[in-house]
Amino acid sequence: MIILGLMSGTSLDGVDLAICDVSEDDYSILAATTVDYSAEWRQRLSSLEHASALEYAKANVELGHYFGKIINDFILESNISVEAIASHGHTIFHQPDIGLTTQIGDGDAIAAETGLPVVSNFRTLDVALGGQGAPLVPIGDELFFGQYDACLNLGGIANISCREGGKRLAFDICPCNMALNRLAARLGLDYDPQGENARKGHSHSCLMARLNDLAYYADEGPKSLGKEWFLSHFWPLVEASGLTTADSLATVTSHIALQIARVLEKHHVSTLFVTGGGAFNTCLIELLEQYVPQVTVTIPDPLIVNYKEALVFALLGYLRLQGRVNTLKSVTGARCDSIGGSVSGLLES
Repeated sequence: MIILGLMSGTSLDGVDLAICDVSEDDYSILAATTVDYSAEWRQRLSSLEHASALEYAKANVELGHYFGKIINDFILESNISVEAIASHGHTIFHQPDIGLTTQIGDGDAIAAETGLPVVSNFRTLDVALGGQGAPLVPIGDELFFGQYDACLNLGGIANISCREGGKRLAFDICPCNMALNRLAARLGLDYDPQGENARKGHSHSCLMARLNDLAYYADEGPKSLGKEWFLSHFWPLVEASGLTTADSLATVTSHIALQIARVLEKHHVSTLFVTGGGAFNTCLIELLEQYVPQVTVTIPDPLIVNYKEALVFALLGYLRLQGRVNTLKSVTGARCDSIGGSVSGLLES
């Protein structure tokens, strides 16, 4: 089935679009692109959790129409006939401990713009079932990349999935690009290219110790992170350190590598498949390889690195439309597996 997967990550890098030919055990990315957010949309989305209910509701609908328009442009440019759309949307609130997760970008607005069936709101059913609503990508790891011991995604948040004890496990490890990009912004950069500014700094043991002592790291999974936790627990420690931006980047990069390494050792990982924008951060990857030299790290073709999440949401949409399980209780902690996602628009008979 030809499905367009759409992903907007917490780091606000842009909107990833991937037109994919997917089945339950095979895939092909036919075309892919990233559409950068305008400065206006970045500002709006980054501050939306503090907006009024009316402003939030308007942003949900308007972002859906925006998604629909860029989807139309991309389909026209690629000249590929698309059968459905699977949209992750953009996360604003993720607090599963109080039964709440929201991804804006109204599916009905996307369907109205494109005339195609749209699957969205993939996380809400799992949270209603007592789960974390995250991560969702592990079912793609299981079906598409199961030859590796573990799959690591270095996006706004670093998360991992692996098979252990006959079932797929997955959880968020620590902030990643969410923290690094925020620091790079101090230098007038969208991100730290290849970690070159982190290389100029020095890792400071005091900040490292404070970050490593965060209670989240001692929790057993299933567990997940959101922007709220990052802003209330992680970022204040970085700000209070008084370090230069280069030293902060060096310390946070080392912290990320160390937390990932600890997880790899705990779960006896030998082969690791790495995707997400952080896979291009050579400083981070080199530090990780220094911490766990026994692990073989594989970074695939840039198309997969950049668009794996959009690909997997295309798979999630496909499974939803087929009425098949797309969310695993072993990963999220919900009381049962589920078929997540709200369907907007009608499939032609």
